[in-house]
Amino acid sequence: MEEMSGVSAVSSALPAATTRTTSFKGSCPSSKYVKLNVGGALYYTTMQTLTKQDTMLKAMFSGRMEVLTDSEGWILIDRCGKHFGTILNYLRDGAVPLPEIRREVEELLAEAKYYLVQGLADECHAALQVLCITLTYCKHLPVINLSLGVSPSLCACVAHHAIIELFVSCFPPCVQNKDMYEPFCKVPLVTSSKEEQRLISTSNKPTVKLLYNRSNNKYSYTSNSDDNMLKNIELFDKLSLRFNGRVLFIKDVIGDEICCWSFYGQGRKIAEVCCTSIVYATEKKQTKVEFPEARIYEETLNILLYESQDGRGPDNALLEATGGAAGRSHHLDEDEERELIERVRRIHIKRPDDRTHHHQ
Repeated sequence: MEEMSGVSAVSSALPAATTRTTSFKGSCPSSKYVKLNVGGALYYTTMQTLTKQDTMLKAMFSGRMEVLTDSEGWILIDRCGKHFGTILNYLRDGAVPLPEIRREVEELLAEAKYYLVQGLADECHAALQVLCITLTYCKHLPVINLSLGVSPSLCACVAHHAIIELFVSCFPPCVQNKDMYEPFCKVPLVTSSKEEQRLISTSNKPTVKLLYNRSNNKYSYTSNSDDNMLKNIELFDKLSLRFNGRVLFIKDVIGDEICCWSFYGQGRKIAEVCCTSIVYATEKKQTKVEFPEARIYEETLNILLYESQDGRGPDNALLEATGGAAGRSHHLDEDEERELIERVRRIHIKRPDDRTHHHQ
């Protein structure tokens, strides 16, 4: 015996056997054994295994390709036979354990591509990605001082779990499934006021927020209130589609109002449209939800003035010409700026009293 390409091979001390080409016409029974000489490594397998999947081997042994045989009946394949056993096992079982060494996975990938075993090639690609992430992460793992009494096995366990967590974070389900489609229009649903403030303050787009919370009411609703509530929600959805990419739209279902629109520019509230009021009917109070469609459209168009122009921020000249607050902000001192913010807030605070007084 002599060593060839890292695998055991039949000695070539004897004179080379005469070779000839032939083809399989598909008449051989599937249980018939076939003798293969792959780069000097000898393998026995069946026709059923070789033709089980749609690969190059199936083409070779179904009569579509000619094969080279020697005088002893060995079919010659001019490839390294190191990983051919893994190829056969994958054809038999549909799955195989992959090597743990990167170089061997790369070698197996090359063989899988040559024999057109697509499933095995995909698994090799995935394994190489895992190995790449593992290697990158291990380079950045902190050095644990073993003199502190931490055992090597514990260090290895910590590193192992850290690598798994990194791998999961790098490959979320939407990445693993290639058929998943990323939605074009996204509308965040805020879970807290802190999250809402972060979204608005960090966004470089003007913002429209719709707060609706039908359960936040101690009175009964008027007959048209439910219908108007749905109209407000429907308009919000249509506007989010119409101005997607230009305006950040946010939904809030945990706030204190029943139905209220808020409009923000450069992280500051510019306007607010409250759609609820208290009315009297048969000497009892009722909550009325309105649908001020024209006012909502107007405020939405107004905050487009705060839209960034090619990453340079809003057009201050246009804002100043149209009376926008941002266009005047560079002329305001701290007291004037504070007064401007409080004026917007007072509208929100004062409005319920005005409505009550009006209906009384």
